[in-house]
Amino acid sequence: MIVISSDLQSARDAEQRLLDEVADHSYSQAATFAIKLALEEGLNNAIRHGNGFDPNKTVELAYEVDDLHTVIVIRDQGSGFNPDRVPDPTMDENLEKPCGRGIMLMRAYMDDVRFNETGNEVRMVKNNT
Repeated sequence: MIVISSDLQSARDAEQRLLDEVADHSYSQAATFAIKLALEEGLNNAIRHGNGFDPNKTVELAYEVDDLHTVIVIRDQGSGFNPDRVPDPTMDENLEKPCGRGIMLMRAYMDDVRFNETGNEVRMVKNNT
């Protein structure tokens, strides 16, 4: 597990560590892109929305990469949220709103995306197909 501070540069460093492992397991370019995009969105959401950029809060990143799949778990120290209540960013009335796109992208690019009951942890899986 990697524990990072609530800043975007720390997130980029952790992201690169995970992506280096993905590269070691010969994932396709499409799968690697999907992991990178979902990881960026998950970490950004944890830092921005979960922890509110609070320098006293941290984000935990746990992951497992093997030849078959990559499992990513991101947990922030925020109070959480209900992902079912996030407005659909593709609806006309939400096109100008800045929220919801990250979750939509994570769900579109990963094979499985689940949030814990509290809403402060996301678990994502990408199969190496």
